[in-house]
Amino acid sequence: MKRPFKPAALAGIVCGILLALPAAAQQMGAARAVDLSRYAGRWYEIAKFPNDFQKQCIANTIADYRILPDSSIEVVNRCKMASGEINLAVGEARVADKASNAKLQVRFAPAWLSWLPWVWSDYWILELDDAYSVATVGTPNRDYLWILARTPSIPDAEYEKRVDDATKQGFDTSRLVKTHQ
Repeated sequence: MKRPFKPAALAGIVCGILLALPAAAQQMGAARAVDLSRYAGRWYEIAKFPNDFQKQCIANTIADYRILPDSSIEVVNRCKMASGEINLAVGEARVADKASNAKLQVRFAPAWLSWLPWVWSDYWILELDDAYSVATVGTPNRDYLWILARTPSIPDAEYEKRVDDATKQGFDTSRLVKTHQ
């Protein structure tokens, strides 16, 4: 004998699917307000999620940000490669959320391609201390994460705080790799 399908069974299936959704479905927050003139300057990479565009970097990863007259931001990333040479990547950032200045978009493609939406990547300043000395940066899809500081190293307690904050934002912080400076 065939049993009729019950709405309660459907509700149970839907609830099970919703509970199984990954942390990425959670809303991710960014810093409340960022003063870009204070954020500009040199940042040392303390840790990151490994990624294809930095795979040649073995140490001394640094990012310099400079606000340009047109209000865009010049981004200069550099790192030491295994050969001992310095890898240099120059890009541009633009503000995606003017209410907070915490959500940026960055591109490293040539300027003449900047009209293409897919050359721009999200760059969200998730956490930033009051002194603008330590920042946690990531992407809303949680594929990329960086911990940055104004100095080449930070105290272990500060590092752990950043890791805990990123975990609460839904990042898989077991992927974090510390950077040799």
